[in-house]
Amino acid sequence: MVFEFLYKMCDVMTAYFGKISEENIKNNFVLIYELLDEILDFGYPQNSETGALKTFITQQGIKGQHQTKEEQSQITSQVTGQIGWRREGIKYRRNELFLDVLESVNLLMSPQGQVLSAHVSGRVVMKSYLSGMPECKFGMNDKIVIDKQGKGGASDDAGKSGKQSIAIDDCTFHQCVRLSKFDSERSISFIPPDGEYELMRYRTTKDIILPFRVIPLVREVGRTKLEVKVVIKSNFKPSLLAQKIEVRIPTPLNTSGVQVICMKGKAKYKASENAIVWKIKRMAGMKESQISAEIELLPTNDKKKWARPPISMNFEVPFAPSGLKVRYLKVFESKLNYSDHDVIKWVRYIGRSGIYETRC
Repeated sequence: MVFEFLYKMCDVMTAYFGKISEENIKNNFVLIYELLDEILDFGYPQNSETGALKTFITQQGIKGQHQTKEEQSQITSQVTGQIGWRREGIKYRRNELFLDVLESVNLLMSPQGQVLSAHVSGRVVMKSYLSGMPECKFGMNDKIVIDKQGKGGASDDAGKSGKQSIAIDDCTFHQCVRLSKFDSERSISFIPPDGEYELMRYRTTKDIILPFRVIPLVREVGRTKLEVKVVIKSNFKPSLLAQKIEVRIPTPLNTSGVQVICMKGKAKYKASENAIVWKIKRMAGMKESQISAEIELLPTNDKKKWARPPISMNFEVPFAPSGLKVRYLKVFESKLNYSDHDVIKWVRYIGRSGIYETRC
C-alpha cells in the first residue's frame, strides 16, 4: 500500500506541474503540502484521484476563494460520495473515447528454439472525453478465464471458449470498475474518470504469440576467431509491420575487430558495449532476415570459456501478443441527449518487447 500511494502521488504531482525534479518540488512546495493535506487523513490515503483534486486545488496551488454554494456542494458530494473520481457537470462538444492495449512480452528461449519462460504484462489505458456521468461497458474476447484460488470452474470455461479466449493469470482494476459485475457477467462496467487513466493491469503466461524467433549459430574457429550467424523470423500476419527492431549480439571481452554483413537494416559493432547492434526500421510479418559476423579475438591467458550471454531483441508490433481483443466498448448516458452511436471511439494495440532473449 505504501508503494502504491507513492506511485499515485508521483502521478498527481506530474499532472499538476509536469516533470518531477528538485527545482519543481521547491517551486511547488506549498502545492505539494496542500495535496498531501487533502489526500491523507490521519496518515491514511483517502482521495488520490487527480480529477477530483483539481476541482478544489487549482493549478497554482491556491484554493478557490469565490466559490458558489453550488460549487461547494459539488465538491462535498465528490469527496464524501461514492464517485470520487469524477465530478458532475462535465461537458464536451464532441464525445470521444480512446482505448490503448499496451503489452510487454518477455521471453527466454534456448538455442534449439525451446521456450524456457514467457509471459506478457499488459495494461489497458483509456482517455475519456465524455459529457455528463456516463456508464461504460468494456468486453474482451467473449470469455476471459481468471485463475483464482478457490474457483474450480476456470478450466471448464477455457474449454468452452476455445482458441478465441485468453487465460489471464492475475489482474487489477481501477477503483471505478464494478467488480461484482465482472465476476458475474465477465464484463467490465464502470463510470470513467475524466481524462487519462489506467483501467486495468493483467498478466498472462499461456498461448502467447511470440512476434519474433531468433535463430543463433555461433562457431569457434580456433582460439582467435568466432563466426556468428543470426536469423530473425517474424511470426505474425504479412499485412502487419513491426517497427523499431533492434538485435543485440554480445561479443567476447577480448574482441579486436568485427566484420559484419547484414541483408537488411544497419549493423554496427559497439566496443564500449561489447555487442553488435543490428537495427531494422520496419519488417513485415512472415519474413526473415539474417546477419553474419566474423569476430577477431586477441590471444588471452584466461582458460575460462566465453559465457555466451543471450542475444536480446527490442521491437514494437501493432497487436497484442497475449491475444487479447476488444469485443465491444459501449457508452450509456441516460440524463444527456446522446447515445452510444454518438461517441467517437478509438482502439489501438501496441505490443513491445520486455526482456526478450535467446541463448546462443
